[in-house]
Amino acid sequence: MAKSEKTPLGIFAEASGLYFSNFDKFIKYMSFPVLGQIAGLGIIFFITYFYTINLPKLLDKYPNLNDFWTLVGISIVITLPGFAIFCKAFWDYLVAYGAVNSMVSNMLKSGRVYDFDAHKELINRRALPFIGLWFLFGIFSLVALCPLMWVLCGIFAIYFVLVFQVFTFEPEQSPFGCVRRSLSLIKGHFGQTLMLMVFIGLLTYYIIPQIILTGLNYTGISTGLSNSILPFVKLFPEIHLEKYGVSAITHLHIAAVAIQIILSQIIIQYTLPLRSILWSLWYKELNNGILSQDLPAKSSKKKNKTAKRPSEKLMEASKKKYSQKKIDDDIIRRAMEKDDEE
Repeated sequence: MAKSEKTPLGIFAEASGLYFSNFDKFIKYMSFPVLGQIAGLGIIFFITYFYTINLPKLLDKYPNLNDFWTLVGISIVITLPGFAIFCKAFWDYLVAYGAVNSMVSNMLKSGRVYDFDAHKELINRRALPFIGLWFLFGIFSLVALCPLMWVLCGIFAIYFVLVFQVFTFEPEQSPFGCVRRSLSLIKGHFGQTLMLMVFIGLLTYYIIPQIILTGLNYTGISTGLSNSILPFVKLFPEIHLEKYGVSAITHLHIAAVAIQIILSQIIIQYTLPLRSILWSLWYKELNNGILSQDLPAKSSKKKNKTAKRPSEKLMEASKKKYSQKKIDDDIIRRAMEKDDEE
């Protein structure tokens, strides 16, 4: 068990400094993963809306369309473009969990971030175990939906908070190994980790969103956005609750709430790099102050001296793909397979 020297407040302050000093770069990097999801869903709803309101005219003009499976097929086809954009943006957002972790070492050395494509490539090259880790995360999230499991899952969420950092910095670990390793690192530091979760949760899930939403409400931007989605909302019936002593929930109320939720989610997703930086710093603190890419590469056995190691093959492949860009070898080494043991 590692001895923690930095306080949670110190880790929080350092992570905030690294994030906000590179704020413009992170905003640019996260724009497609965040706004691409919104754009994909927007295209789906936009096309579906016009398809729905024009369907009676289409059926009158083309009676052959009045078939269940034909209508289902058309519905699927018209939503494919938006769905493709959403899936690509969503995958890039998931990859950002690991890619931002991978940037931390260079941020600590130089105070800046660069080679975004190279960092993403290191995660994409391990897509299958990365998907496996997200699959485990999805199962855990489903279990956590049960009210009887809230307390237990809340405790385990603290112990498993470093799984994506372990995945990034310890590439030899399997998805289950990442879970076990995270639990091992957090063991003995539960209270400090909980304190960090409270700090980062309040800042990125409440304080920053509330500040920005207040500004958007004050300037009337939120109202304008609510009016823009009102035609879509009117496709759904109003909710009447007069018998419960509550006034009817109008379409405008629904649109306003929907916009507030969407804007909140956009803001929260844009602050993902801050959360990843913080947990990477905490991983380093609990791992004796070491990130795996800071370690020197191990030498191969003499008899295998002429053979290329897995790390060398990965390095060459990544450099070839990004031949027009300068790539730090330490970045590539981070996602390499574990070298042959001596």
